[in-house]
Amino acid sequence: MRRYFVAAGALAALLGVQPVLAASCGWSAKMEEDEGGSVLTASVCGGPKGDAQLMLACFDNPVLSYDLGDSGQQLEPGISGEFDFKADGKTVTKTLQLEAMYNYFVVDLAKADPLLDLLRSKGDVSVSAAKYGDISFPLKGSSAAIGKVLAQCGKAKPADGD
Repeated sequence: MRRYFVAAGALAALLGVQPVLAASCGWSAKMEEDEGGSVLTASVCGGPKGDAQLMLACFDNPVLSYDLGDSGQQLEPGISGEFDFKADGKTVTKTLQLEAMYNYFVVDLAKADPLLDLLRSKGDVSVSAAKYGDISFPLKGSSAAIGKVLAQCGKAKPADGD
């Protein structure tokens, strides 16, 4: 599972050096380096400062990473949280596990997961949890970016030693 977090970490490092552009936080799909090679990753920034991130990568199955951004507190290793994803009048609740090395919450998804459908709807998605607050992300461009990543599911070669 380490390979998922390396892709997310590489993406965060790249996004961390970009200026904060909260107004232009649309979805994009870009190749990111992972310990097993390049991985197509869809991402979007959000929150009041544009520093929170949702990232989707796919090896055999999609993996969603959620970075609370600079406003997120330092979290205890091994925790998980129930997060509500709300968009277009629908809510999908998922339990996300903290990946302590990067301080991101992650969840493995099925290729036909209802959360992926929700993330491809219109408007904004709100991600909320009682302990961590509520952060909104635009969905502009999400359908195309997520579609590109899902088309690569099962095609990436994961690194040995998972």
